[in-house]
Amino acid sequence: MLRFLAAMSAACWIVGFGLAAPSVSLAQSWNDARTLTLVQRATELRARQIADTALRDYQATAHGYLTFLAQLGSRLEHGQPAAEMFTEPPKVVKADELALKVYWRAPNLSKQVIEGRRDSLLLPTDIQYHRDHLGIIQNNFPSIIRLGEGDEVADVPHPLSPVGLREYDYAIRDSLLITLPDRKLAVYEVRVRPRNDRVPRVIGAVYIDRETADVVRMAFNFTRAAFLDKDLDDLAIVLENGLVEGRFWLPTRQEVEIRRSGSWLDFPARGIIRGRWEICCYAVNAGLAASLFAGPEIVELPRRLMAQHHWEGRILDSLPPDVRAVTDADVQRVQREARELVRADALASTTGTRLSARRVSDFVRVNRVEGLAAGGAAIVRLGAGRSLSLGGRYGADDRQPKGRVALSVQRASGVGIELYAERGYREAGDVAERSLLINSVAAQEFGSDHTEPFDVRGGGGGLELGEHAGLRWRVDAAYFREAPLSIHAAPFAGRYAATIPAARGGVRRATLTVERPTALSWQGADLHWMAEIRAAAYTAIDSAGLEGGRRLRDFARGWLAAEVERPIRGGQRIVTRTTLAAVSRGSAEPAQDLVYLGGSISAPGYDFHQFASRLGASEHVELRMPVPFAAIGLGRFGRAPGSATLAPFAHLIYVDDARSGRAAAQGWYPSIGVGGLLFFDLLRFDVARGLRAGRWSFSLDVTRALWGVL
Repeated sequence: MLRFLAAMSAACWIVGFGLAAPSVSLAQSWNDARTLTLVQRATELRARQIADTALRDYQATAHGYLTFLAQLGSRLEHGQPAAEMFTEPPKVVKADELALKVYWRAPNLSKQVIEGRRDSLLLPTDIQYHRDHLGIIQNNFPSIIRLGEGDEVADVPHPLSPVGLREYDYAIRDSLLITLPDRKLAVYEVRVRPRNDRVPRVIGAVYIDRETADVVRMAFNFTRAAFLDKDLDDLAIVLENGLVEGRFWLPTRQEVEIRRSGSWLDFPARGIIRGRWEICCYAVNAGLAASLFAGPEIVELPRRLMAQHHWEGRILDSLPPDVRAVTDADVQRVQREARELVRADALASTTGTRLSARRVSDFVRVNRVEGLAAGGAAIVRLGAGRSLSLGGRYGADDRQPKGRVALSVQRASGVGIELYAERGYREAGDVAERSLLINSVAAQEFGSDHTEPFDVRGGGGGLELGEHAGLRWRVDAAYFREAPLSIHAAPFAGRYAATIPAARGGVRRATLTVERPTALSWQGADLHWMAEIRAAAYTAIDSAGLEGGRRLRDFARGWLAAEVERPIRGGQRIVTRTTLAAVSRGSAEPAQDLVYLGGSISAPGYDFHQFASRLGASEHVELRMPVPFAAIGLGRFGRAPGSATLAPFAHLIYVDDARSGRAAAQGWYPSIGVGGLLFFDLLRFDVARGLRAGRWSFSLDVTRALWGVL
């Protein structure tokens, strides 16, 4: 019966927020008499613990997931570099499933016993959770809030406490109607903001029963000053209570999301801890003895007893889909509203200067033009979303300095602007064929350089338009002088292929880039796509390096890439990659703007950029299936699973008329092959055969998900 009540509580929230319109829509007025009276009543009620002393104790069960996820920042690689943003969903590194027995006794005694715990490791990690992350939050926090055993947040006044009444502003925003089988409840949503957002405080909303002043729900974040761990980016909490036995508001659902990034290097990566709890099956006034609450609040049964707990299915099969994919909508709402309630810089990272890198290869790399090139970058945070970034690189063989300076302003909404100037080497082509780290090794040792550089000097500006209709938009306008490059380096063995004959001229470009970050789509498939439309005008440059004023050519270029990954039975997955690029027809398109295909990604079984044309398309389909493999111990980082992934695939490309003397005839070029993914699917080995004027090809690299950081 009580399980039904817990489920009914969740259903009531759906009605309150969705199906039933708010009974009252109230204009926000901070600290008006009605709001303060309601908040005062709720505070006094919490101080007495419960007005109705009939609730002496209770016990319940809780089922939850604690997951550690990793998220890598993405930057639009086509057109001008965009500001770093975490647009792609995080990936599960480790997942724990827990079963608790929960006890509470008035006035404020709490005990939680972990009766069952199991985990699944998807990537090597030695993460250890704080003890209080392994249990639920009782009684909507005490008067002083602390998290992470006081290492993450401590000494934050509760908004419904005597101290909180002096430290926060309050405003009723909505009156929500919750429909129960035997009654209707009116609940006020009261927004809370600190009077001083530069001290440790919460930001968010509490939902209070209009008649009884009971706390029905809490959803809040914290100011930057509340974080004792300066690596913390965000900490959002949602606590929901349900009506038990028709009179007691007790915990039914809880969520916490903790986002943390490193502080020594401004690198686009973060770790995320997510907790998700469902509480049910209450037994009220069971006569719990005070001795039950002795010792630590959260304890574990001996391992042999926890191992006897019965679980349903595999942990990853039962893990909620939104835990694996994107931040829960409730948590997103808390994060968004927190930024609305206080200045954005109260939640933003502190100002200062840090080393900065997009990937490891920004520090050192090898290619046929530069030879060994070393570099670095720094970013200066100026506050209020403003930053200045500086970066450079110098090649030992070409003896040419490269650098970039950019000034950007980014808002919490994702809207931003960037102005930049650059002298560097850009890459022709739309698809990277291998990671830069592996390419450096192959270029140095074997003369196999899968980059296609040409020289650029100039600058421009980009406008991030934020997310609309689930899509991220960016517009760029720039002017660059472009020129071909020559080979300066020599490999240890083998011989480098020639660089492309890039056109020499001044080019004005306008680019629109649209991206749909990876998200769940039709029939549970993960879908990601990105498109670019570019208009360009070239002007001749004479032998003295001056623009002659003669327009060489105008053209447009389009590019689209889509990836779909869909799980099927038995842990198998279907993965597809589609690319399409085209250049408008004209006379002598610049070589750097042609469509290039060929290599382990765009055309396995064919030479690197063997195909160069005005129009090219490729389609890749593979079946990934788990197969037995040796389990390998990794010490404190866990143990590699006793399985690998086998991925047979088929690939097909189409090219239009040949350009640059590289391609074979117009038409279709198929290939087949098989891939093997090892060690948490971090390493991939491919063997492929091109079936039309192709060859056998072999490649070894890290997973493509890590190419952006290597």
